[in-house]
Amino acid sequence: MITLSNIAVQFGKRVLYKDVNMKFTSGNIYGIIGANGAGKSTLLKAISGELEPTKGSVELGPGERLSVLSQDHFKYDAETVLNTVLMGHTTMWEVMKEREALYSKADFSDEDGIRVAELEDKFSEMGGYTAESDAAALLSGLGIKESKHYQLVGELSGNEKVRVMLAKALFGNPDNLLLDEPTNDLDLDTVEWLEQYLSEFEHTVLVVSHDRHFLDCVCTHTVDIDFGKVTMFAGNYSFWYQSSQLALRQAQNQKAKAEEKKKELEEFIRRFSANVAKSKQTTSRKKMLEKLNIEEIRPSTRKYPGIIFQMEREPGNQILEVHDLKATTEDGTVLFDNVNFTIEKGDKTVFLSHDPRAMTALFEIINGNREADNGTYNWGITITTAYLPVDNTAFFQSEMNLVDWLGQYGEGNEVYFKGFLGRMLFSGEEVLKKVNVLSGGEKMRCMIARMQLKNANCLILDTPTNHLDLESIQAFNNNLKLFKGNIIFSSHDHEFIQTVANRIIELTPNGIIDKLMDYDDYISSDSIKELKAKLYNQE
Repeated sequence: MITLSNIAVQFGKRVLYKDVNMKFTSGNIYGIIGANGAGKSTLLKAISGELEPTKGSVELGPGERLSVLSQDHFKYDAETVLNTVLMGHTTMWEVMKEREALYSKADFSDEDGIRVAELEDKFSEMGGYTAESDAAALLSGLGIKESKHYQLVGELSGNEKVRVMLAKALFGNPDNLLLDEPTNDLDLDTVEWLEQYLSEFEHTVLVVSHDRHFLDCVCTHTVDIDFGKVTMFAGNYSFWYQSSQLALRQAQNQKAKAEEKKKELEEFIRRFSANVAKSKQTTSRKKMLEKLNIEEIRPSTRKYPGIIFQMEREPGNQILEVHDLKATTEDGTVLFDNVNFTIEKGDKTVFLSHDPRAMTALFEIINGNREADNGTYNWGITITTAYLPVDNTAFFQSEMNLVDWLGQYGEGNEVYFKGFLGRMLFSGEEVLKKVNVLSGGEKMRCMIARMQLKNANCLILDTPTNHLDLESIQAFNNNLKLFKGNIIFSSHDHEFIQTVANRIIELTPNGIIDKLMDYDDYISSDSIKELKAKLYNQE
């Protein structure tokens, strides 16, 4: 349990929030949401003690342990992977080290024997005798192979380090768990494992994430930072989003009477509760919507970018044909081979693979930026494309301002380009910023504006939600559902895939799986699981 009493956080004259009085109880998972800069990560830091709040206090339940997902991926480079995870339970690790030191003494005394007996009792009580196997199970669940458990953390890739830090945070069944963006750099299978793990976790969890499906699957409550306040709602992200949109529509309709508004909100809650009860959500067992009320539902102050893709011309019947494509890495690793498919009119196709380099290689090939090791591809004569690459670094090396930068990719005057930038929430003097100082999220919004200029009838998107906040992801997602042209994309956002794709193609080193079905059905199909195992495990 975590209790916040009269918490306030202020930086200079800027007050993030004040008078925060809130209790987070065992058995619940709280998703913390808010616009960029609202103070989501700051709240976690105040709770963990990394940051001293301007006012107020944070208390844990008596004798409870707090575990935090570390954002320092280099701190443990000199430690083995397994030891790093074991360090997640600080008290147990200290007992282990003292115990080992005593056992290694050449002049072991009677006093040492008494102390060792005490340590053995503590070690047993904390589950020390199964600690290594428990840590290994966590690492394996997060995709770190057993062969790497005794390597140094510094020898791992960046993605693997993220997983080790997550295993460290989860280890030892902490009473209170703080997770800041835990799904970053995780593939879809590992995110699903984490969702299942947290759904069975019986203690207190606070999580900040931009992954809507993850928030919906695990969260019993939503903590919204808005209006300079921190407000808790029963229910997940989708409930918060839909109810805030309903409140916004009601606020815009000044003629609606108070009683009519109340009835509309009550009907919304009733329908939403029924949908949750019928859903596959792992948290439905926790009856997360039992205590929903309409008292504090109000429009959000968030700003959503205007992402609107329009086609200059309708696509013809021939979209894209691919024959016998093959791609390998520089060291000879086969990313995919024997790839044959035809994109049909109206297809919104997501590409999957155990190796994300496979999708990037395919997209780079069909955009003419990379040579295939084998095979051909052919676009239809009516098709125009707009490409969002996973790595946009090369686009932002100059000192041009945003208006001049965007002007490179279309025809029009300054007002015209400012209009596109305005849709992407760049206003006033912001449009004169130099592009080489933009944040990751700002660069992505610029790249989306660049795509919109093209009025293409086929969009190619390589992990498009990278670096975007929840508001931008939601706006992007909403527009793609309505887009009438073709979409070819990859993503690690479950909700994005489920709501946009009507076709799934999985690339393997030994061919493809090509299905016209939605993503939830695809990942739950036993026959597809068997086919995947066969294609990935062939020599």
